[in-house]
Amino acid sequence: IEIMLRMYLFQIWFNLSDAGLEDAIYDSYAFQRFMGINFLEEQVPDATTLLKFRHLLEEHNLCEAIFKDINDKLEKAGLMMRGGSIVDATIIHSTSSTKNRTGERDPEMHQTKKGNQWYHGMKVHMGVDAGTGYVHTIEGTAANVSDVSMTSQLLRDDDKVVYGDSGYLGAEKREEIQNDERLRDIVFRMCLRPSQLKTTPDTFNGICWDKWIEHRKSSVRCKVEHPFLIVKRQFGYCKTAYRGIAKNMNRFFMLFGCANLVMCIRGGRTAELCAAYNG
Repeated sequence: IEIMLRMYLFQIWFNLSDAGLEDAIYDSYAFQRFMGINFLEEQVPDATTLLKFRHLLEEHNLCEAIFKDINDKLEKAGLMMRGGSIVDATIIHSTSSTKNRTGERDPEMHQTKKGNQWYHGMKVHMGVDAGTGYVHTIEGTAANVSDVSMTSQLLRDDDKVVYGDSGYLGAEKREEIQNDERLRDIVFRMCLRPSQLKTTPDTFNGICWDKWIEHRKSSVRCKVEHPFLIVKRQFGYCKTAYRGIAKNMNRFFMLFGCANLVMCIRGGRTAELCAAYNG
């Protein structure tokens, strides 16, 4: 099980296919050392074995369980704060080709327009701890689902303030938030669109207070971009690998769990996290 889990981690870290990963392990001594395989005693699990292992993870939602366990240990170590969240979403492209067994596109994927460009795929909606930038909640939908409609599902029970970009303006007026006593008391600090800024530098002795306030909100909101950067650039997962949102979300749970660990390592807080696991 440990060897298969290490093999699966290699697959998502380097965005490799089942067969491509099997070949990469034979070619890379570093991969062999990480997996702990001695070619004198055993062989690398083949692509079919990895496929069955991935289906096992999907069937029992084990990647989501691992993601929650990582967050529990971050909280136990005192590395994840409470009281505030940042919300955002990103589009994950999907192939629009119909050259497949069914002769049609993935029915769970849809297209949406961002700016002047159309995209086909899914969206990953994410809630991030406002103090540390660690991901605490993710949800997957088709690309045509609006960002603001998922706000209530990205918040924690003890959140008092929420940050977001202009795509979440009006979140506090939505029915699901107005009908929830706990969510209704949250302070929503969403960034305004540039066209909504009214004051000028000449209004208050050379200081544009609207821009200053928006800059302060943006300085907090920008933390939500770091996990997306790790997943989409460092891990290279910019396009969906499977058909269906559930299968892709199984992978995203593991990817964002690993992204939390990467940020923990970069912050030099591995000793506290290891103590939480050993304790």
